[in-house]
Amino acid sequence: MTWDKIAVLFLQLLWTVHHVTAIHRHDIYPYGMLYGDVTLQEGDDETSKVITLTKPMYFYEASFTKLYVATNGIISTQDLPMEKQYVDDGFPTDFPVIAPFLADIDTSKGKGKGSIFYRQTESPTVLKRVEADVKRGFPDATFTPTFAFIATWENVSAYEEVTRSSSPSNRVNTFQVVLAYNEKDTYALFLYPEDGLQFFGTRPKESYNVEIELPARVGFTRGELSYFFFSRTEGPYYSVTSNEQSVKNLYQKGNIGEPGVWLFHVGNGYSFQNVVPAQHETVLTEALPVLDAEFPEEDYTETDEEEYPIDPDFQDPTTTEFLEPEQDSSLLERLKQETPLGQSPLQPSVSGPGEYPHPDPRNLPPEDVTQPQPQRPLPKHAILQVYPNPSGGQVFSVEEKVNFDSGVIQYSTDHKETCERFQQHCSQNAHCTDYSTGFCCHCNSGFYGNGRHCLPNGAPHRVNGKVRGTVLVGSTAVQLDSIDLHAYIVVGDGRAYTAISEVPEPVGWALMPVAPIGGLFGWLFALELPNSLNGFSITGAEFTRHADVTFYPGNQRLSIVQTATGLDTQNYLNVDTDLQGSVPFIPPGATVQMEPFKDTYQYYPSLITSSSVREFRVVSGENGEEALTLQVKQNITYRDCSHGHRSRLETQELRMERIFVMYVKEERILRYAITNKIGPLGAGETEPENVNPCYSGNHDCDTTAQCVPGVGQLFSCQCATGYRGDGRNCYDVDECAEGLSSCNAHSNCVNLPGSHRCQCKSGFEFGFDGRTCQDIDECREQLCHAQALCSNSLGSFRCQCQPGYHGDGFQCHPENGRPKTQCEHHRDSLQSGSGGVPLVGAFIPECDEEGQYRRQQCHGSTGHCWCVDSTGQERAGTRTPPGTPRVNCDEPVRPKTQCEQHRDSLQSGSGGVPLVGAFIPECDEEGQYRRQQCHGSTGHCWCVDSRGQERAGTRTPPGTPRINCDEPVRPKTQCEQHRDNLQSGNSDVPLVGAFIPECDEEGQYRRQQCHGSTGHCWCVDSRGQERAGTRTPPGTPRINCDEPVRPKTQCEQHRDSLQSGSGGVPLVGAFIPECDEEGQYRRQQCHGSTGHCWCVDSRGQERAGTRTPPGTPRINCDEPVRPKTQCEQHRDSLQSGNGDVPLVGAFIPECDEEGQYRRQQCHGSTGHCWCVDSRGQERAGTRTPPGTPRINCDEPVRPKTQCEQHRDNLQSGSGGVPLVGAFIPECDEEGQYRRQQCHGSTGHCWCVDSRGQERAGTRTPPGTPRINCDEPVRPKTQCEQHRDSLQSGNGDVPLVGAFIPECDEAGQYRRQQCHGSTGHCWCVDSRGQERAGTRTPPGTPRINCDEPVIVPPTQRPETVCERWRASLLQQYGGQPDSHHYLPQCDSSGEFNPVQCYGDSSYCWCVDQNGREVPGTRSHDAVKPACIPTVAPPTMRPLPRPDVTPPPAGTSLLYAQGQKIGVLPLNGTQMDKQRSSVLLALHGSIVVGIDYDCRERKVYWTDLAGRTINRASLEPGSESEIIINTALTSPEGLALDAARRRLFWVDSTPDKIETANLDGSDRRVLFDTDLVNPRAIIVDSSTGTLYWTDWNREAPKIESASVDGQNRRVLVQDGIGLPNALTYDYTTRQVCWADAGTKRLECISPNGTGRRVVHSKLNYPFSMVYFANHYYYTDWRRDGIVALSRDNQSTDEYLPDQRSHLYGITVAPPHCL
Repeated sequence: MTWDKIAVLFLQLLWTVHHVTAIHRHDIYPYGMLYGDVTLQEGDDETSKVITLTKPMYFYEASFTKLYVATNGIISTQDLPMEKQYVDDGFPTDFPVIAPFLADIDTSKGKGKGSIFYRQTESPTVLKRVEADVKRGFPDATFTPTFAFIATWENVSAYEEVTRSSSPSNRVNTFQVVLAYNEKDTYALFLYPEDGLQFFGTRPKESYNVEIELPARVGFTRGELSYFFFSRTEGPYYSVTSNEQSVKNLYQKGNIGEPGVWLFHVGNGYSFQNVVPAQHETVLTEALPVLDAEFPEEDYTETDEEEYPIDPDFQDPTTTEFLEPEQDSSLLERLKQETPLGQSPLQPSVSGPGEYPHPDPRNLPPEDVTQPQPQRPLPKHAILQVYPNPSGGQVFSVEEKVNFDSGVIQYSTDHKETCERFQQHCSQNAHCTDYSTGFCCHCNSGFYGNGRHCLPNGAPHRVNGKVRGTVLVGSTAVQLDSIDLHAYIVVGDGRAYTAISEVPEPVGWALMPVAPIGGLFGWLFALELPNSLNGFSITGAEFTRHADVTFYPGNQRLSIVQTATGLDTQNYLNVDTDLQGSVPFIPPGATVQMEPFKDTYQYYPSLITSSSVREFRVVSGENGEEALTLQVKQNITYRDCSHGHRSRLETQELRMERIFVMYVKEERILRYAITNKIGPLGAGETEPENVNPCYSGNHDCDTTAQCVPGVGQLFSCQCATGYRGDGRNCYDVDECAEGLSSCNAHSNCVNLPGSHRCQCKSGFEFGFDGRTCQDIDECREQLCHAQALCSNSLGSFRCQCQPGYHGDGFQCHPENGRPKTQCEHHRDSLQSGSGGVPLVGAFIPECDEEGQYRRQQCHGSTGHCWCVDSTGQERAGTRTPPGTPRVNCDEPVRPKTQCEQHRDSLQSGSGGVPLVGAFIPECDEEGQYRRQQCHGSTGHCWCVDSRGQERAGTRTPPGTPRINCDEPVRPKTQCEQHRDNLQSGNSDVPLVGAFIPECDEEGQYRRQQCHGSTGHCWCVDSRGQERAGTRTPPGTPRINCDEPVRPKTQCEQHRDSLQSGSGGVPLVGAFIPECDEEGQYRRQQCHGSTGHCWCVDSRGQERAGTRTPPGTPRINCDEPVRPKTQCEQHRDSLQSGNGDVPLVGAFIPECDEEGQYRRQQCHGSTGHCWCVDSRGQERAGTRTPPGTPRINCDEPVRPKTQCEQHRDNLQSGSGGVPLVGAFIPECDEEGQYRRQQCHGSTGHCWCVDSRGQERAGTRTPPGTPRINCDEPVRPKTQCEQHRDSLQSGNGDVPLVGAFIPECDEAGQYRRQQCHGSTGHCWCVDSRGQERAGTRTPPGTPRINCDEPVIVPPTQRPETVCERWRASLLQQYGGQPDSHHYLPQCDSSGEFNPVQCYGDSSYCWCVDQNGREVPGTRSHDAVKPACIPTVAPPTMRPLPRPDVTPPPAGTSLLYAQGQKIGVLPLNGTQMDKQRSSVLLALHGSIVVGIDYDCRERKVYWTDLAGRTINRASLEPGSESEIIINTALTSPEGLALDAARRRLFWVDSTPDKIETANLDGSDRRVLFDTDLVNPRAIIVDSSTGTLYWTDWNREAPKIESASVDGQNRRVLVQDGIGLPNALTYDYTTRQVCWADAGTKRLECISPNGTGRRVVHSKLNYPFSMVYFANHYYYTDWRRDGIVALSRDNQSTDEYLPDQRSHLYGITVAPPHCL
């Protein structure tokens, strides 16, 4: 018997004699203060404080969020009553109970003993252990716990009445309960360790002297349940014990295979009747005798094996598992045989099953003695080898010796693997290190990976692969046949983009939630936080990932197997994906939204596992919004090097911060985009402002650079290996061109992005090291004929027939055999060459045994191969270059192409005789016309199209450069069409003697054209039109047409038109202007007939005062001449008069030397003098009559003011006659209106403003005291405007009999108003609205308007609830969908206490102001119980309506119903942790919002209050109403910071208005052609206003200037509900988000350049642009969504209180 068999026998015996024992105390779940437990207060009847669970837990069918731990061995979901109400009673209790040991327990000092501990936990170790325990008890269950609650009663004693005759008992109990749950199920574990139960019941306190003991009660009870309305009934319960013996059985038996461990299924969220126990019963047995042999001290206990369980569903049938000895007697032999290359076999040892043995330091080299490598135990079903087997790999055996004295298996390393022998297994960017048991590969500095595969740090990466499988969608099975998968990863940011193409539509929508397909690449290349490694750094490029995805509530299950097979020739990862199973049906057009989440990965040697539960939402038009859940369990197995120093990783946390999924129906592409970071558990929880930009992704390093973190917020950018630059901009280094490659001789260098690869030349192959190219000895492969000799040469070989044989060496035939075939003649003629000397480098055809051409021929020198036909002619399209796969020449031959038929028909000619001198076309390998054709006889060459037709303008004569026919073909130009038309003439006959234009190589008209018949030549422009003045007759020098040509100038046109006259006849005696060489008017012109000369300006106009008659000296026209001034023109026009006759007595102005008006002008006839301004206008108050001193006109003069113009107009009257009795305003010394004005005729006086407008309420009749007009003036109130508008009536005529409201001294409505005509009186509110029930007819007592009035229900105004409801109804077009939210109002118009989304079960409670009550949201069929009409108690008083300023920096301000929120920006990322409320506005509905960066004020519209308001961002500032009249539904709001004006839309009267920022100067801009105006913005830089109108019949976007001019429609096609509008200042485009088309689009203000930025929006309402990002509020998500302009990243913020968000704006620290 061999030692190996003896070892196996001992192992089998060891398992055989293993006896069943109860769980030990140290084997129960860890507990105590060290593990974060809370200790229950000591006492006889204590209950813990409320324990709020992280997530709800199901107990029976109900969901609970709170637990209570009690002294008496129970846990409850509600606060417990006093113990006397339950501790001495039997089961069931009338309240919910989980009872591991319900008895009268006492832990009080002096009497009792022990402690009670409890805690919540998410520890992966605990959760994995619970999952394994559940799996043992319920093998068919699929349960992955996400939370656990552990309570432990340690050494607790029973309550005892101590008397003189009795002493306290020392009996104590220890037991534990573990509650494990996820979003669906709850399981309970009761653990009773060995010796843990020393008493089994307690005596009732009320038993007096009766000696009775009540056994402990163990089990579960639901408690009493409501029955009908006022009754209660006993709920279900489950009891484990019934008497003392059954209590003793708790530690002697179990139901999952281990005594003392009891498992129960105690809750389910879908359907649950009663508790279900596990069924694997185990009874405690006595230990069997052990054979007389020496064994290690520790047995292979089942508990140890189960510590890290793996779901058996993940087992790969092709892999090796840890097996129990009784199942396989050849365990060691199998391990030895299946050990992968470079890895030691796994051995059982004293450290327990599934662990690696610790090397004996005595047998290690010195460098390893001080470096012991403790190993983490593998899970029970650990998979040893599931990574792909490398092709051609060799397995080297390792001899094993078993030392039975020590129980340690040792190795003989005589044949161990070393770097010297196996370095080729390492990456070319790695180094190899020898260890005592073998070698390991490690990536070089600047690279990452597992050493076998290394990639440059920071460089982006690509993944290619195929997706196969069968997916069941509903009842439809969809087959996926090798469709393409491509992924692109920005490693520096951890962003992974995955695209799967050609996905059929049914499965394309359904696979959107299966983000784990692309999630693999996110984990592989996740951004590494400190002290962490991403997946590729551990697994390299060879691994297998098996994921099991289960969907709830439908329980569909999908299996994903992804196999990585290494890096391809481009250094990209290859991953193939197989999908099998079913997925939920998702309606076409739906969107899937997935929240960020975290996943914990467990690391073992060669194995990585994780398990997680994720929620996602499906939003569709058919079903609205649905919440679903998927559970992902995965194993990743890979090749691990066990010889060197392993990573000490046990757990890491993968954070998926952004998840974006979509299916593009038109392109049939499924996309996943995920941003990933990996780090230790709990990493990344630092405040955002403290996170280094390298880890937050806010750096500006190039995508091919690595971000290197520094101190604090400092970082640097370093180009990845293989790239060069400053880190912000990196460029690929071409190692091949720069001589930096590592390629050796006989190899070619191929450059790759960030790297390169070496490729052996033809005739060479890589040697054993995988890097050196060695010659291939083809003669060893016996490629030559048996009767031929082979001679090898460097990179090639030669075959030569032996004497007596002829042939090419590959085929040899006897000399005296059959006659030579055409192939043999062809071959032998080439081999003998000229004069018997072979042609060097010539192609020698190969013939088969029959002498026929072999179907495949190869050129011995070039390495090209191709297929031939029976005549040896190459078959088109079969040629392959060296190193590429050859074509299978046995496949059928394609039919001849048009080119081949054309060629062959010409070659055969007529009767098989070729046509002499005929053009024979050339065909390429594919049988297509070669792009360039040449005539063998004439030497002309030309380009042809795919049909062989000559491309116009490409023909070149022999000896001239040929056209590049690979350039794209352009259509015929105008010149070529012109030329060809004339050459073909009429009926294709050229026109004799016609002019034929010449075209250049580009097809353009040659600049010089000549007539072939007449000999005339001339220059032409680009259109072939003759350039005037360039025609030359034959025999004269030609014009140089390359000089730039100018068009005829005005002078030349003027001259030529006069010279040609009418009908081509010059006008006799007419003036003909002279032009200089440039065609400009000569400065001096003379009339040839009259002899007059004069100077002219550049337009040929005579310069005044320069004309000289014949015989007089001429003016020097070269002196600079200024044009006539206004004064000179004025003077000259008056002097010449009408018909050149001066006007008698007219005023003639005087001009100075510069031609300007003299400051003082005098009328020559009347003698009046006055001062004038620079325009000659008389300055007011300066006229003096003749004989009086004149005014000094050199003193500065201001222009007439409005007051002076007003006064002077009235004083001069009509026709210069003052208006009798008219009011003449008084102006002060500055020309401004005096503050007090009086009418000279009536005696009334009043105050006026700076524009002369009467100030309301200041008019006094004659004889009464006048108002002090120096006091500050308030603007007219609503009451005063109302009153004055009625008093002035129509056309300033008061309306007879109309009601005129009365205003008090402050301009407010008097509380009591009476109609002057009818005598009715009533009370009004502050807005002048009649208060219902207060009207009294004339003659009856009036109502006291100072007392509160009860408003009859039928006459009350609209409430906030009703206004909000009406607004949303309008938004939904009067037809809200089932998932839309509408406020529900009661008969009084107040908010119903329960509010729900449409007809769904998604409901919550609100207070009387409509505010959500926190913690009341419910998605159950039973709506939450809410308190009607009365606001629930709050934890703190309602916030004051004053400002809590935002933090420093840039923030987003958003409107959410009754508040304005603040969301700070960290760069461009939304800082969600620092979000806050800027202003609480109870009773308001804030819709439009904008920000004034100059004064740091926020402005908003209030739909409920029908007002426009503002508030400063200073601390404690309160809101201020600036407009509160004549508003109905104010929505969109825009602020022009430059012009200091507001613009808003009112969607009920359908108008757009504007006002100053304080509300003054209000006016209507547009009130026509508007249906549903919504959003409005203003571009201050251009003064342009833009707004949307979501008229459902004809939606549009319009623009106009801010003053209301130039209104026009900008967009009206392809839009639906354009809600949101913003301006992109970087691209100068207007952008809108459409809730109908679901698109975000942009367009230039001139209507061009329209583009789609994003096409999958949900329900946008408002949007703002900032720093290349769009931020918009979304009604479907009830949050803010951020989208980058390049559509590469998205993020969202969901406020804690979920309700519709309205307007959004950006508040920068200073104006942008």
